[in-house]
Amino acid sequence: MDPLVTLIGALMLVISIMLSPLSSRLGMPVLLIFLVVGMMMGEDGPGGILFDDFELAFLIANLALGVILLDGGMRTRAETFRVGLRPALVLASVGVFLTASGAGLVAWWVFDMHWMAALLLGAIISSTDAAAVFSLLQGRGLHLNERVSATLEIESGSNDPMAIFLTLMLVTMIAAGGTSEGWMALLMLVKQFGIGGAVGVAGGFIVVELANRVRLTPSLYPLLVVAAGIMVFSGTNALGGSGFLAIYLAGVVVGNRPVRMMPMILQVHDGLAWLAQLCLFLMLGLLVTPSELLPLAGGGLVLALALIFLIRPLTVMATLWPFGFNRRELGFISWVGLRGAVPIVLALFPIIAGLPEAQLIFHVAFFIVLVSLVVQGTTMAPLARKLRLEVPAGEDPYRRLPLDVPAAGDHELMLFPLRGGAWESPRPLGQLRLPDNTAIAGVFRERTCYQPSPDMEVATGDVLAMFATPAMLSELGKALSGRHAPKYLAERAFFGDFVLNGDALLGDVEQVYGIEFDQLPPELSLAECFARRTKGHPVVGDKVVLGPVTLVARATDADRVTKVGLKMDNQ
Repeated sequence: MDPLVTLIGALMLVISIMLSPLSSRLGMPVLLIFLVVGMMMGEDGPGGILFDDFELAFLIANLALGVILLDGGMRTRAETFRVGLRPALVLASVGVFLTASGAGLVAWWVFDMHWMAALLLGAIISSTDAAAVFSLLQGRGLHLNERVSATLEIESGSNDPMAIFLTLMLVTMIAAGGTSEGWMALLMLVKQFGIGGAVGVAGGFIVVELANRVRLTPSLYPLLVVAAGIMVFSGTNALGGSGFLAIYLAGVVVGNRPVRMMPMILQVHDGLAWLAQLCLFLMLGLLVTPSELLPLAGGGLVLALALIFLIRPLTVMATLWPFGFNRRELGFISWVGLRGAVPIVLALFPIIAGLPEAQLIFHVAFFIVLVSLVVQGTTMAPLARKLRLEVPAGEDPYRRLPLDVPAAGDHELMLFPLRGGAWESPRPLGQLRLPDNTAIAGVFRERTCYQPSPDMEVATGDVLAMFATPAMLSELGKALSGRHAPKYLAERAFFGDFVLNGDALLGDVEQVYGIEFDQLPPELSLAECFARRTKGHPVVGDKVVLGPVTLVARATDADRVTKVGLKMDNQ
């Protein structure tokens, strides 16, 4: 291999990584920076690199997307399926079909394409992209309410089978001169979803068993998981199923089962996912010829804006209205129809198949992705805050280290740096309200470890080493958080001054606080009030207005609100 090739590749990675801090400063998605660097190094940019090996690009892109989906699946909590599974699956199936049909109609009108080629373009750009959604949701510090975040994450991880099915079906029909047997198309769809789902779940459990039964050097566990995940991905593709769906579900299973060295696995996979995104978007940037985007910019912009402002919102409203989303949630989900690497990868199918208008389809898909990342990616975080869809969140530990000792159970050693306004004044350790089943292991200050005692004072700059279980992480993070959250996200401002049990009856609340709840039976519990308003799937942050009082869901267990904040009108 020419050393110059590896030098240029490494240089592109270094440049992209060094430019990544611009993402937060300029408010743009970091993936867009990677894409632009690739375009700058391509044949039309200063780099002048000619890269047109579409089959190699297809192979690299599939492997990269597999790694990204595996990491995203492991970070998706099984609890989120309680509220997000059904709406996400409807959006990932019916929603993709409606989006493809609408986008195909606009493409036929704008580009004067053959109607089947227009539908093929619509199918290619119909799915939201997991890499883009996971990157923006997890990388922007957004803590959205569970109903919204779960729906977006599950949708982006599961909508590829329908998009792939539509793309392959249309590619086959165009190559065959417009004929296709309906039952064959239906069989392809069933195989994509059925085999992908079954192999993914089964593969996930096998990976868990392998990791827990085999004693390895700690650094080998992350490599075992990623290698086994790629096996699941490739094996599913070989069987005719959706490898994307399979590896995502395998990741969900692994991430929600007790697995040895799980914090280390997640930490390494975070780096692997970033490397995959870097390589993927740099390569896709190299693959496109920017000068060929200019002639279609006008029509591409019309199609992109129609997709963002018309097709996606109508699709979301048509598919999600039965599931109890409020207008703010529907508006945000409509906006976060992010297109990323998947449409560009799907656009390689017609090129590899040698279809007419394949180059036009590829460049239009690439242009749509650029517009989506610029318009939707840069405005997602501000819009979430404007719509007040965030919920209070605690501090995350700087490091989590598994103990891997039977007597310790699932306890971990967690390091929490103390920072923010709440820690500017020293506070005794004895005054901290820490959750049960946690303990302070030590305090680090100026490179010295101190043994904790109740009267020892800690302040900004200190690091607390804590023994705790993952189940206590959220509560522990809130207890040690010192960040200045926006006013509306402060605990008292968001939840109110009073905390009640979900089992409390309206009649008892009326007597204690002197409030009258008109037209509601006094034997109704607060939890039942939320169940009625949210169609049985309440999440933290849900609100129920009862006359002069607003009830705010503070904690949930399965489908029941266990803690309720009470806010008066004057709060």
